[in-house]
Amino acid sequence: MSADVLLEEFEVLESIYPTELSKTSERDIQIDVEPEELLEGEETLKLKLHVHFSDDYPDVLPDLTLSPLEGEVDESEMVHLLDELKKAGNENLGMAMTFTLVSHLREQLSELVRSRVEKRKKDEMEKERLAIEEEEARTRGTPVTVDSFKAWKIRFDAEQAAKKLREEEEKLKGHTPKEREEHRRIGTRLSGRQLFERNRNLEEDTLMEEGTVSVDISQYERTRHDEQDDDDDVVTFSDSD
Repeated sequence: MSADVLLEEFEVLESIYPTELSKTSERDIQIDVEPEELLEGEETLKLKLHVHFSDDYPDVLPDLTLSPLEGEVDESEMVHLLDELKKAGNENLGMAMTFTLVSHLREQLSELVRSRVEKRKKDEMEKERLAIEEEEARTRGTPVTVDSFKAWKIRFDAEQAAKKLREEEEKLKGHTPKEREEHRRIGTRLSGRQLFERNRNLEEDTLMEEGTVSVDISQYERTRHDEQDDDDDVVTFSDSD
């Protein structure tokens, strides 16, 4: 390609990319390239395309290299982008192709951004799925058998007793030994209902405190019955008689 033809292409490119293109020599240019569209919230991605035109251009591909400007592009992604550029260049041999290469690179960068978004969504969905499975496995637990329930009940009762003992000790902090003993004695005393169910005759129950008056329920029932009979024998008179 003659210098004049190459200079003409440079002029066209400078009009299209007035701020993105810089000419570093008679046969070398650099163009800053960004995706055609960048999804909201996505990291900015920008590369610099280095192009060196040989004497045989456009019948042969120019030398192409990429370097990152903004955002992160790993080595495998960079190799893929260059391979795609070369494919596009081979399809346009024999004609000025720099604009086509830049446009294709912009499309590939947009596709890279979309693929990253999709991958992140899939990773998040997979993470959520694993978390749900883990929670289901945790709540599902081990099937309960009679033996496992008995073992659990023993542990549970022991834990509750220990917890109650700790609470009692906490309550009794600062009490004298005599006050502690009185508190424990009151705590173990049976209620009136418990005493009655344990022994119908409260007078004979050794747990009763001195001076407690016993109640004979059968005597109470007879008294109510006699009073009812007396009411039945009463004769009433009315003014009409």
